[in-house]
Amino acid sequence: METKVNYALVGGFVLALGAALIAGVLWLASGGGFQEKPTLYLALVGESVAGLNLNAPVKYRGVDVGKVRTIRLDPHNPEQVRLVFAIDRGTPIKEDTVAVLKTQGLTGIAYVELDGGTLASPTLHAQAPGELPIIQTKPSLSARLENMLTSVLAKLDSTSDNVNKILSDENLASFKSTLADLSAVARTLAANQGSINAGLANAARTFDNSARVSAQLGPVIEQVGRSADAFARMSNETATASAAAGKTVDALGADMKRFTGETLPELERLLGELNVLSASLRRLSEKVEGSPGGLLLGRRPVPPGPGE
Repeated sequence: METKVNYALVGGFVLALGAALIAGVLWLASGGGFQEKPTLYLALVGESVAGLNLNAPVKYRGVDVGKVRTIRLDPHNPEQVRLVFAIDRGTPIKEDTVAVLKTQGLTGIAYVELDGGTLASPTLHAQAPGELPIIQTKPSLSARLENMLTSVLAKLDSTSDNVNKILSDENLASFKSTLADLSAVARTLAANQGSINAGLANAARTFDNSARVSAQLGPVIEQVGRSADAFARMSNETATASAAAGKTVDALGADMKRFTGETLPELERLLGELNVLSASLRRLSEKVEGSPGGLLLGRRPVPPGPGE
């Protein structure tokens, strides 16, 4: 009796087994069974990444440490490009590590070069859970050259505009007029060269005479200086005498104050008594003139009044 064989089932099993074998070989060939899972890092680049492709190498001081996993624009800032690096575990990525785009040789194949990472710097970690650690970036050599060339071209344009303004028709006319004036002055000086030489000679003689007069004035100046010194001494002596006179005046003033405060009241009382005495003498004189006998006989008795 013949056994029935399901050839479709056998064919499917063979195909599945072959696919599994091929997948296993490819997985083993890629090292998936022996390599550790890489660490992902993020870099924000503010320049063009033309020439950089996926799986482009990431080098740390020239050593391959990973690959570029993704390249895309930042959805929040279109001026930046988000690069995600898959870097081998154990690579010492520090906080001061910097990523720079570079090109390899004349082929123009771009790759990422990591630089920096001092020994004292701490290891780079994510700022928040669920986020990728961010590696700092700096402009590439081509970007720096482009910026420098742009700045130089802008300065050249500004310089060209300034030169054009200087060389305008109005300035050229003024320059020609100035040259003509200078030429006229030069001709005038050449025509009066003799007079100028004579004037210079007279000036030289004047300077000589002034030097001699200055030499003669030296003794006079010394005498004036001595006179000034004598006058200064006399002024000092006068100041000293004035100070002494001031002290004498101050002493006299004090004496006058004492005289005024002590003697004047006594004089006032004496003058008052003299006034009273004078009034008494005046009354006595009037009585003597009216009745001289009264001075010898005394005062007459008053006659008795009526009924006394």
